[in-house]
Amino acid sequence: MENIILNNLRNVAGTLVADGATGTNYFARGLETGDPPELWNLSKPNYVAKLHEEFIEAGADIILTNSFGGSSSRLKLHGNEGSVSKINQRAAEIAKKVANEYYKKYFRKIIVAGSVGPTGDLFEPFGVLTMPEAEKIFFEQIISLKKGGVDLIWIETISSLQEVDAALTAAEKAQIACAVTMSFDSSKKTMMGVSPRQFVEHVCNRKVKPVAIGANCGIGPSELVLSIYEMKQFLPKEILLIAKGNCGIPEYKDGEIYYKGNSDLMGKYGVLSRDIGADIIGGCCGTNANHISAIKNSIQNFIKKDFTLNRMTEDLGTPWQNNLEENSQIKENTRPVRLRKRRKRN
Repeated sequence: MENIILNNLRNVAGTLVADGATGTNYFARGLETGDPPELWNLSKPNYVAKLHEEFIEAGADIILTNSFGGSSSRLKLHGNEGSVSKINQRAAEIAKKVANEYYKKYFRKIIVAGSVGPTGDLFEPFGVLTMPEAEKIFFEQIISLKKGGVDLIWIETISSLQEVDAALTAAEKAQIACAVTMSFDSSKKTMMGVSPRQFVEHVCNRKVKPVAIGANCGIGPSELVLSIYEMKQFLPKEILLIAKGNCGIPEYKDGEIYYKGNSDLMGKYGVLSRDIGADIIGGCCGTNANHISAIKNSIQNFIKKDFTLNRMTEDLGTPWQNNLEENSQIKENTRPVRLRKRRKRN
């Protein structure tokens, strides 16, 4: 299902910048560990709107709603499974209001994407979740986000192809375009063993395809960049490529999770992702407005170069460095990605 807004904006602006983290930014504003950030759509809407504003001011063209864990399967862990419609619709309304205000003031189009995370359950035979149940869970959330006014659905941090299918089928039923990203966190595969190439080929075999696919979260920027590098080799040009990596590698220290990255690292990550051919570049866990600003400035001001894996390891470090087999393959493969010329803009 084509998304005219997304493609039109890309044709005008070139590489689009997406926003950064939601949960890790809310922790700095008082969210307690274990509490669902989605409830802030009802209790602290001004906090939610403020984070959207910060990312837009930093240069984001796309903002994601505060609804990642807004499905009934996730909200039931907190006794809020009956509030799916209210929570998701409100999340969309908050983001859409902020986007509309920026359009009125600055005539700047901001795309609002409805964030949809995994159900948190395993499919049969590893678990008890069935395909019809998963589709129902996703549809309830997606239709609520659509009612709230999102421009498209953003399915993220998925690990199984079954869940990809369930979410995409639900979006198709709701008649709204969508993007989908998987998280490659175990030696270039998802938790359920899916490789970037398998993801691309699986999606391309579907009759109705998403408007954009890519990778998010995982471990750190180098792992993310390597994942989208593989995806780019097999991705048809009509589907946009997304990069949304963590701000460095997470560390557990003094009872809290810290992200080792900084603005310089995220700027390099942004440039490398652009040079691979990513159409949409943003941040995931640990990424704040300063990091998004660094990504925006870097992709605008640094000239394009051919991408090589050697260049990636020099700028970001060696991905999955504990896996010697992967490392030897990376060092042997230095074939550059040649840049495609963009169409001339009117």
